[in-house]
Amino acid sequence: MRRYETIFILRPSAGEEEITRVINSTTQIIVGDQGSIIEMARWGMKKLAYLIKKESLGYYVFCDYAGTPAAVAEIERKFRIDDLVLKYMTLKTADAISEEEIAKAIAAASERAAAIASGEEGETAAATEQGGAEESEE
Repeated sequence: MRRYETIFILRPSAGEEEITRVINSTTQIIVGDQGSIIEMARWGMKKLAYLIKKESLGYYVFCDYAGTPAAVAEIERKFRIDDLVLKYMTLKTADAISEEEIAKAIAAASERAAAIASGEEGETAAATEQGGAEESEE
């Protein structure tokens, strides 16, 4: 098994259920081919650097996974067919990955996601406290 990262950009007009459908389809292909999802992150709507298929915005999705070359070929085949997908890129990050390395990577991704979530909550609270402090100084 190899480790891959795929980033794909979906049309901004896609609804939440369509985005979820594309993500679930991708996940099913990977898992159906005895692969493992390490991290699936919805980066959300971002402005594109240049127009892609006459769109200036795109919904970004990042997927880090362990899988086979056949799974990657099938994912990319589906992306080429699906009109919602504006662009995609797959990178091979490791030629071989063991079950232990997959478990460690999943744990690290979970910790990172938890740290980001708690960091955002902390930043919001800190910003609120600073805003309150600035108001009291005046």
